[in-house]
Amino acid sequence: MPAFQFFRLTVFLASLLPLLRLVWLGMNDGLSANPLEFVTRSTGTWALVFLCLSLLMTPLRRLSGQSQWLKLRRMLGLYSFFYALLHFSIWFWLDHNLDPADMWKDVLKRPFITAGFTAFVFLIPLAATSTRGMMRRLGVYWVRLHRLVYLIAIAAILHYWWHKAGKNDFGTVSIYAAVVAGLLGIRLWWAWQNLLGRFMKKRLKNQSV
Repeated sequence: MPAFQFFRLTVFLASLLPLLRLVWLGMNDGLSANPLEFVTRSTGTWALVFLCLSLLMTPLRRLSGQSQWLKLRRMLGLYSFFYALLHFSIWFWLDHNLDPADMWKDVLKRPFITAGFTAFVFLIPLAATSTRGMMRRLGVYWVRLHRLVYLIAIAAILHYWWHKAGKNDFGTVSIYAAVVAGLLGIRLWWAWQNLLGRFMKKRLKNQSV
């Protein structure tokens, strides 16, 4: 097996460990005094972790010159959706008894729920269009659609931040906020450089005419 395929398989299997850990803790009475909060918090945190890892793949590709990193981006993004789906399902099922009306009241009432729900809803079309076939069908629109990941990242951080604000616990979320800010900042810098380069190229072309 080629080295990168082995690495990809290892990442795939390692990405299941957070779920297997929750199952093991549940079977051994290790989900703390509040199992619902523990599982909800854990799945939400891992959704954010995998979102950050998927955002990291493009910078790694550009800095290393190795396109293989992009082959991990889709898988990591789908794992982010997977853990976000678990996070949402637990909240919808156990907090709201699968009642859409009751859920919607909560979405409108609490800002941190609004932000988290927004992030999850925007993740759905990204997960649904993650296949190569959808990339070919959508063409340039696929790229535009998947730029929603930036809004998703911001909404996810706000969800986490506002939730922790009620407990005056900003330590961990500050780290994630810094990581997301750095990853988005790199993209903004590259976009600015690309725009400036095109402007200078056009200006030089006009001067030579």
